[in-house]
Amino acid sequence: MAGQLDGVKVAILATNGVEEVELEQPRRALEQAGARTQVVSPVEKEIRGWQHDHWGDAISVDVPLSRADADEFDALFIPGGVMSPDHLRMNKDAVNFVRAFVEQEKPMAAICHGPWMLVEADAVRGHEVTSWPSLETDLENAGAKWVDRQVVVDGRLVTSRKPDDIPAFDEKMIQLFAEAPRGAQRESTGRKGT
Repeated sequence: MAGQLDGVKVAILATNGVEEVELEQPRRALEQAGARTQVVSPVEKEIRGWQHDHWGDAISVDVPLSRADADEFDALFIPGGVMSPDHLRMNKDAVNFVRAFVEQEKPMAAICHGPWMLVEADAVRGHEVTSWPSLETDLENAGAKWVDRQVVVDGRLVTSRKPDDIPAFDEKMIQLFAEAPRGAQRESTGRKGT
């Protein structure tokens, strides 16, 4: 998969309490495939990961959400854990950031509780998705068809359930992101807002 994502810039939207393995393993896979990844967060400098049942390591924030622009990225990845997506879905700027990827028809990937952000951004209506099982009702109420599978690809959206599914999730995410136009928005519109 090396080189498959050369030139692809991926935003990773997360905050404190992100399930560390669900951020770090897919990020490593994306970078090994050639992508440039940047952690975007409403928290500046660093966030704290979560490891199953206790606080984990510090994770550097590359771009504060206040300065993030979806035009600067080719794809979006939303890792899970309960806390991170739950806090982010209450943040209007985070929801608007995700909504911009939806409006620009850019590929998105979310695992575990990450699809909560897709619900808030009205990105799942009419799509088949999966997630951590407790999100089934939320996703169906938002107009999605929820299925219990390792990974689901529907259009520009790839979703997955849990850490055990990460290898399958990584493979499908890389395949989907490889289809993204590379740098088209950045070249044509330049940076907005700052």
